[in-house]
Amino acid sequence: MKNLPQKQWKDECGVVGVWNHKDASRIAYLSLYAIQHRGQESAGIVTLEDGQQHVHKGLGLASEVFDDAILDRLKGQAAIGHVRYSTTGFNQMANAQPLHSNLLNGPVAVAHNGNIVNAGPVKERLKSEGSIFQGTNDTEVILHLVAKHPSSDLVECLKSGLSELEGAFSLTILSHKALIAARDPQGFRPLVLGKITDGEGRNGFVVASETCAFDLVGAKYVREIEPGEIWWVDETGEHSVKFGARRARSSCVFEHVYFARPDSVVFGESVYEVRKSAGRLLAEQDRKEGLTDFDLVIPVPDSGVPAALGYSAASGKPFELGIIRNHYIGRTFIQPHQAVRDVGVKIKLNPQTAVLKGKRVVVLDDSLVRGTTSKKIIALIRAAGAKEVHLRIAAPPTVSPCYYGVDTPEKSQLIAAVQTQDEINKFVGADSLRYLSLDGLLAAVKGEKGGYCAACFDGRYPTSLFGLDLMPKGNVRGL
Repeated sequence: MKNLPQKQWKDECGVVGVWNHKDASRIAYLSLYAIQHRGQESAGIVTLEDGQQHVHKGLGLASEVFDDAILDRLKGQAAIGHVRYSTTGFNQMANAQPLHSNLLNGPVAVAHNGNIVNAGPVKERLKSEGSIFQGTNDTEVILHLVAKHPSSDLVECLKSGLSELEGAFSLTILSHKALIAARDPQGFRPLVLGKITDGEGRNGFVVASETCAFDLVGAKYVREIEPGEIWWVDETGEHSVKFGARRARSSCVFEHVYFARPDSVVFGESVYEVRKSAGRLLAEQDRKEGLTDFDLVIPVPDSGVPAALGYSAASGKPFELGIIRNHYIGRTFIQPHQAVRDVGVKIKLNPQTAVLKGKRVVVLDDSLVRGTTSKKIIALIRAAGAKEVHLRIAAPPTVSPCYYGVDTPEKSQLIAAVQTQDEINKFVGADSLRYLSLDGLLAAVKGEKGGYCAACFDGRYPTSLFGLDLMPKGNVRGL
């Protein structure tokens, strides 16, 4: 097949913010620890103490970047933090977040999850006006837009600057006197608000990409930061304002399919329950096709567990842990090199012969992207003695790259974009392969009437892409 234009970055990040807590740096660190799955290549925290900001960031996991001594030096009762996944070759300190600068408004730090699809033309315009950029990330555009605005009111600067941007941005921002959270008008990426009380009776706030961060630090979920909302808190209390033109909501359905932790509430829905429903609906699809002649249901751990539970309950077939995972190995999907993914399957997954031998097995996974991992898993299950292996994917075929901040490869590497279902089935070595339909997935997230972006499954992008498919190699923007 003819080579298609390649996308040169693969981003997904997590952000947090803390206000009015005596241990703000530690609350930020624990929150980053809870959302570490959203980015594993760099981490950073900026704190606020008496109008001054303290910064520490580095390459690696949050647990590698921070220790007690560092967190002690990050003094203050407010903080923002960031974990980042980047493109190979562009995991550099200049791109590690939060980004921070001293502006006319005072010190400002920004942490960003998403991808600004018109960052290229905006950046070129800013350069022509004299702006100098330090890194290759799109987040820096936000700082320059704020810096060039004539107002000394940071929220007014943000209202104007963010209104120029297209694509996905969920932000936490720390000024010299306020914690700010903002979300793009289409609500691509999640961002949630919670309340927290410290040991000295202070009532404060926590903002995070996912609610699982609240569970770890003892915060109480309040609500989502709304699409097109700038929310902030300062010494006078909470405030909120809308910005930009009203847009149709386009929340990323892939957050529910794969990226979010199953114990989070994302876009108002339990991720765990959505994934169970997807498995249940997939079993109902199989029943309508007469595909019911199986012995047991097993998940690909841990990503396929909720869907396998739903499939088992709906099909009446027993659920078994036919594969045991070594939890000391990271998630293969977000490792930056194919070679690491290939070795990782062998290291982290071990099939149970006692469970699988002689059985007709239905294997549930949440997604199938390149197909290489599924092929190895099916080979492992067959080697353990399974009589038949039937692969079920609790999502539709992934046929298009994401340009809004999720790690999906270029189109030429998406197996469903270049092969038929029968060809994929032959490649992975299954006795049968079935995907959940897009209608089924939207039913699982209660999004039948809209509100979700499913461009990775249907190729229908809710914004212009501003030539992103055609970017030359090296012109990389990332989080």
